[in-house]
Amino acid sequence: MRYEGSIFRPPSEAYSLLVQVTVGCTHNKCTFCSMYKDKKFHLRDPKEVLEDLQWARAHYRRVERIFLCDGDALALKNDKLMPILEHIRDNFPECERVTAYARASDVLRKSNEELRQLRETGLTMVYIGAESGSDEVLKAINKGETRAQLIEGVRKAEDCGIKASVTFISGLAGKAGWKDHAVQTGTMISEMEPSYVGLLTLLVDPSVPIAEEIRQGRLQLLSPEEVVAETLLMLENTSVSRPCVFRSNHASNYLSLAGTLPQDRERLIAILREAMEDSGMLKDERFRAL
Repeated sequence: MRYEGSIFRPPSEAYSLLVQVTVGCTHNKCTFCSMYKDKKFHLRDPKEVLEDLQWARAHYRRVERIFLCDGDALALKNDKLMPILEHIRDNFPECERVTAYARASDVLRKSNEELRQLRETGLTMVYIGAESGSDEVLKAINKGETRAQLIEGVRKAEDCGIKASVTFISGLAGKAGWKDHAVQTGTMISEMEPSYVGLLTLLVDPSVPIAEEIRQGRLQLLSPEEVVAETLLMLENTSVSRPCVFRSNHASNYLSLAGTLPQDRERLIAILREAMEDSGMLKDERFRAL
């Protein structure tokens, strides 16, 4: 397999075959993110992508999951993405799912027919970084997408049969904006009703723009206890009518949470309230990582 630059994938794709179909991120301006700063976005030669898949077929007996890199592979037009999915379908019959990162704007640019075509050919899920439900926070981190766009993009993907796994970041609004961040994120999850929600906690690379905001005192980081309070307020404002797998068990999190909403909501809230009374339940800062 050939890769250009550093390769990133969601934690749940740890055992997936990683196939790079695009390089970098089309936006690449989020103030908290350092993932693709060493790359300028471009498409890989489709011939090379298919050669990599052929190499994988010759070397791996069984490939059950395939993740299409880089930052937003769904930016590819269908006439370029479909041959890749068709090749996977025809040459990896044992493959149970094909997934990719995507921006909500990638989803919105495609018609319902195009999205259904991708699903029928094997694209089962997209990972979308929403980060926050607050337009104020989204603007502050230079997300390049609004709350309304994110909700519409997730609902559109789900309605067309492509599951959405949506990521949010605790602590992203700092001490001044944590309540708005929590409430708006909870109500966003309620409105978009994704299949999966992943909650990370902010860890700052010294090289990213948000680090300078912290150094200048314009953004004050939350304490572990405040992160727990923020998560509690978020869940208190989350109400979904269909199953949503909720995970806050990333290496960056102070407290590990796992359940399915809505049925596990009260249990998760009870754990958070207990942690607010017992800080010994929280992970030591030394053991947090990305």
